[in-house]
Amino acid sequence: MAQYLAVERRPVVRPDWSRRLDPRQVSQLVIASRDGAEKAVIYETGDLIEAPNWSLDGKWLIFNGDGRIWRISVDGSIGPERINTAPIEACNNDHVLAPDGAHIFLSARDGHLYICPLKGGTPRRVSNDQGAVGAFRYYLHGVSPDGDVLAYVGLQGEGAHRKTWIGTIPVADGPDQILTDGACPVDGPEFSADGAWIYFNSEAAATQPGHAQIFRMRPDGHELTQLTFDDRVNWFPHAAPDGTLFSYISYPPGTLGHPADKDVEVRTMHPDGGDIRTIDRFNGGQGTINVNSWSPDSRHFAYVRYPIHN
Repeated sequence: MAQYLAVERRPVVRPDWSRRLDPRQVSQLVIASRDGAEKAVIYETGDLIEAPNWSLDGKWLIFNGDGRIWRISVDGSIGPERINTAPIEACNNDHVLAPDGAHIFLSARDGHLYICPLKGGTPRRVSNDQGAVGAFRYYLHGVSPDGDVLAYVGLQGEGAHRKTWIGTIPVADGPDQILTDGACPVDGPEFSADGAWIYFNSEAAATQPGHAQIFRMRPDGHELTQLTFDDRVNWFPHAAPDGTLFSYISYPPGTLGHPADKDVEVRTMHPDGGDIRTIDRFNGGQGTINVNSWSPDSRHFAYVRYPIHN
């Protein structure tokens, strides 16, 4: 039996770690056509929502808010409804849908990765123990087309001592494979539609802190190739299911990391980095497009704006 839960109408007690919107601010869940010619706000709320996924049947968008996972119909007429992931109810915005259309992979605030039935149920931990609790944290971003392997960012340390790596891990138990050397910040690894590449953002070519660009490499870490070459800060490449287009978020020059509340652009590019186009400009950033949000027919994708009203 499906375990969708009714929307909570009473005020939500947010966890201490939860980001909060400005009192004048809203979250707008947007669906755009791949060429940007059509855009529609299907849901607006004064609560923080982040990182939509598009269900394999094309009927639902799945997003996170208040540490929980929610779904809403793509026309906004049904929902939001909460997907029961208890006891994992401290989820961040790094969640990815499985290719089988029946499961969702979750990143939790405990630094581990989980798989859960998309209709709700008890999650199973996928990630491995990496020494002391909190010493190594997993942040999920991609799943291989066959659903067997997850791509993630591993984070260790804080401040000047913080390092990030791109790694992969089998869904059905097995050792991690670390693909980068930790020499520079990396994030957002996602498989191409055919599984031949992992796309990600990296500061490998940066001449100043924060200047991330889009790269790709083979799933074994070889053939590293830079794909974007501009003065903006480019993050989170997402492959359309047909393999012909990628979406990503582009921050203003000089941005450090991927913060909230910046004048960002959502852009598209070809798999080789060519034909870059700006689809939308707005106040956004963290939570806008952290994970893949393409429709199964590759004709649309979703993202979240965070406008501040005067």
